[in-house]
Amino acid sequence: MTWRVLTSLLDIFIIAFIIYYLLNIISGTRAVQLIKGLILIFAVALLSQLLELNTVNWFLDSFLTIILVALPIVFQPELRRALEQIGRGGFLKEQFWQNWGPKEINDIISAVTDLAKDKTGALIVISRRVGLKNYIETGIELNSKISKQLIISIFQHASPLHDGALIIENGRIQAASCFLNLSTRSDINPRLGTRHRAAIGITEESDSIALVVSEESGVISMAEDGKLSRNLDEGELRENLAASFEKSKEKSFMRRHI
Repeated sequence: MTWRVLTSLLDIFIIAFIIYYLLNIISGTRAVQLIKGLILIFAVALLSQLLELNTVNWFLDSFLTIILVALPIVFQPELRRALEQIGRGGFLKEQFWQNWGPKEINDIISAVTDLAKDKTGALIVISRRVGLKNYIETGIELNSKISKQLIISIFQHASPLHDGALIIENGRIQAASCFLNLSTRSDINPRLGTRHRAAIGITEESDSIALVVSEESGVISMAEDGKLSRNLDEGELRENLAASFEKSKEKSFMRRHI
């Protein structure tokens, strides 16, 4: 009896954890409203069965069958996001910081700071364990060393590469003018532009870090795990990047030794 109770409790705990994890993933997305609609339909269907409303019950049963078939299509972005988050927490062992040094980090921070002073819009994505090859292929391949001068020149208005994102992977500038998917979350400040939505979107789909310079205000922002930190000065940006790099090192160390 005791063993059966323990297995039942474990069963309940696992299901509760899965539900909690999925709710965290879809939080702030359009999926929340869709789920509310489905719950309402199920409630009406149950009520129609209790009241023996045969015609209504038949209609809702047919409608729910169609909905269940359409769910994978409707929730495709959320399903992809969930699978990518599960995969990113898996056994990927790439040590992205091996090709990084103080010079590369300083060049990025210095370039972002100078771009902010000039109010030159910029979007820089730093890949970590999850590769961004599919996004890199949408831009112009560079495969060059990280340098402050190159980053600044890419985002000048006269540059043909200034639109889109610059992607850094394995300690090198892999491509510029890359197209990113925008976040579809409903809780994002409507005053934020496409650069900020793209930064949030790429960090929702991967474990990358995205740096944004606002063209209107020169404000520096940093996105990580779908969360945006705004109004960063040079010191705060340096601290945030250092903390993010250190966190990634610790995660990889734990995977190798557990």
